Amino acid sequence: MIKDLKKSCEEKMKKTIKSLKEDFQSIRAGRANSALLDKITVDYYGQQTPLNQVAGISVPEARMLMISPWDAKLVPEIEKAIMKSDLGITPSNDGKVIRLVFPQLTEERRKDLAKIVNKNSESAKIAIRNIRRDAMDEIKKAEKGNEITEDDKKTYEDDIQKLTDQYIDEIDKETGLKEKELMEI
Repeated sequence: MIKDLKKSCEEKMKKTIKSLKEDFQSIRAGRANSALLDKITVDYYGQQTPLNQVAGISVPEARMLMISPWDAKLVPEIEKAIMKSDLGITPSNDGKVIRLVFPQLTEERRKDLAKIVNKNSESAKIAIRNIRRDAMDEIKKAEKGNEITEDDKKTYEDDIQKLTDQYIDEIDKETGLKEKELMEI
């Protein structure tokens, strides 16, 4: 049971890091990135469908995304969905494709995005620490139930702490990379 605990913690921590990376991808850094549209859904015959399932998304230029719907009737619906989203970009269309031109980020907007990155980072760290706390509680229960010795308890707690430190460092590294990407002009 305790042996599986470390493996379980590591899986949960990996999922936290994966979620953080996905959150970071949806933060616009002045460069066109198709991942920005991952959370946008379109009303497709009465069903909310992810945009990438009803259209092809390409990056023809560094600051432009081109959305090619497979059904031309969807162009107004896609435009409406983009306008409702928090992207802050006005789409333009020629009847067949929709173009999103990403303007250069202002210094103020970069700082706001950096705050969002730090907030997401802190949330991920809290999630990692909660996983650690739950694991430590399990270890203490096992010791009280005489399933493990006090020495084993100390060893397991050290292992969990090392794992926690490793993933906190990875969060810091990812945050630094995203901030650097945001601040480059």
